Amino acid sequence: MRAKESARLSTIRLLLAAIKQREVDERIELDDANVVSVIQKMIKQRQESIAQFEKASRTDLVDVEKAEVQLLSAYLPAQMGEAEIQKEIDAAISGSGASGAKDMGKVMAALKARLAGKADMGKVSALVRAKLSG
Repeated sequence: MRAKESARLSTIRLLLAAIKQREVDERIELDDANVVSVIQKMIKQRQESIAQFEKASRTDLVDVEKAEVQLLSAYLPAQMGEAEIQKEIDAAISGSGASGAKDMGKVMAALKARLAGKADMGKVSALVRAKLSG
């Protein structure tokens, strides 16, 4: 507020409101993992908005949404690198005894607990699918 960064202040207020809303809806106090999921959901919403605004050639709104994504991303834990993700995938595959694409659910369940908030699960899913089918 004192720095007069109204866009940043607005985004932080939206985040706090989303967290508070989820706490009220579910009647619980959110832990760190749940707060990370709220942030990820907000980022995903903005990325979908960016795609729609780009289709409509609204570069002014695209810039606003991209700035919000960048600000929200700063509140997420550090993302894992490709090599680290591959190690986790290999460990999960060997740990679950997965042998093919039919075992993907077991592998993803094991990975989701370990990688939540640290990696894009869509990307992880694609890597697991490639590893199990290949």
